[in-house]
Amino acid sequence: MGKITFYEDKNFQGRCYECISDCSDLSSYFNRCNSIKVESGPWILYERTNYMGYQYILKKGEYPDYQRWMGYNDSIKSCRLIPHHHGSYRMRLYERENFGGQMMEFTDDCPHVYERFHYHDIHSCNVPDGHWLLYEEPSYRGRQYYLRPGEYRRFTDWGAMSPRIGSFRRLKDFY
Repeated sequence: MGKITFYEDKNFQGRCYECISDCSDLSSYFNRCNSIKVESGPWILYERTNYMGYQYILKKGEYPDYQRWMGYNDSIKSCRLIPHHHGSYRMRLYERENFGGQMMEFTDDCPHVYERFHYHDIHSCNVPDGHWLLYEEPSYRGRQYYLRPGEYRRFTDWGAMSPRIGSFRRLKDFY
């Protein structure tokens, strides 16, 4: 079980809300989010309701202002607890939508997609095993996209606005 507390103001001040499970709409509990305490997790936070918008992965710790979790603003409207995964990790990336074009299968992290494969646009993905995090930029920087087991027929299915992926890693060191 996880536990996360959201605070409206910086440094854990103001109105707060404690959450122990997934919540698709946090907007009735607080107006803005400027600090967070994660007592157990990890959690994925979303800028908009219904698990939409920018995504942020937070592991156990204290975040006294939104810049500490690399937030673009003080808007957090939904959250999910990321379940602990025991077992292997496997992900298939495709250069075209609907699993078309060249396919590459991965079982490990990749800090720089372009250096390794000479292209960086990923249009679809299949995750048979494990939980993964895609990043827009190399070296695990930029916007993050959480992928749990399932099929993603186009990059918009994982919440991206473009197919550009710079790096990715397994979500195994976040527990």
